[in-house]
Amino acid sequence: MVISDREFSMLVTFVKRGYGIDLRGKKSMVESRLSNYIQDCGFKDFTEYMSVIFCDNSGREIANLINRLTTNHTYFMRESEHFSHFTQVFLPQAEKSIKDHDLRIWSAGCSFGNEAYNLAMCMDEYFGPRQLGWDLKILATDISFNALRAAQRGVYGEQSLKEIPESWRAKYFVPMNHGLYKVCDRIRNNVVFKYHNLMDEMSFKKGFDLIVCRNVMIYFDDATKSALCKKFYGATEEGGYLYIGHAEIPPMDIPYKRVQTAVYRKGDSL
Repeated sequence: MVISDREFSMLVTFVKRGYGIDLRGKKSMVESRLSNYIQDCGFKDFTEYMSVIFCDNSGREIANLINRLTTNHTYFMRESEHFSHFTQVFLPQAEKSIKDHDLRIWSAGCSFGNEAYNLAMCMDEYFGPRQLGWDLKILATDISFNALRAAQRGVYGEQSLKEIPESWRAKYFVPMNHGLYKVCDRIRNNVVFKYHNLMDEMSFKKGFDLIVCRNVMIYFDDATKSALCKKFYGATEEGGYLYIGHAEIPPMDIPYKRVQTAVYRKGDSL
């Protein structure tokens, strides 16, 4: 199924304006990811399908579109350098400096939840019994309703756990049938999943001590990345951190200070 140049241009503009995703130069990818879905839904061509997309007030069909255009590939302990920094640098600093014991962490673009649950496991390991009296809940957001539903279930296959230590697998996962594993309730209860479009305004009551937005900005152009990093900066506490994907190139005007590869910080002290 082929999309015309005019329709592709309209789709590029629509997705970029609403979700920040840059589809320029990806016409063949759009056709390959959407063609079978469009046919299965009974649409005769891209023209008929896009007329529904542009008039979708419920948001359901647009959500399906975004689900198919973005790749949600993730697993536990992905880019392990971040988890080393998290446990060896960030958490010790936070424990010393956060007097109200309200540690605020945001997994932005959380996909299927591996990252957020992974951070919760690291905190459980670090704090142990000292976590009593701390608020360690993690906010995890995404624009994919499908990914959020899967994340809330917390069920993963063997391949997703390939980098998890055996002791963690026994401690934090419950074996199920067919080679599946479910994150234990204690960890799942420490993660709050919500829908959030990163192109929207960020109106949080308090700033975050850590924002993790990894392998999300690969979909954005430079101007969108710049605007997003500035919004993140405004939502970060002084001394707080931003983690991005190791393969991502930050905008030239990123307001954070670089600490190490893919780790940035606001200000000089936590």
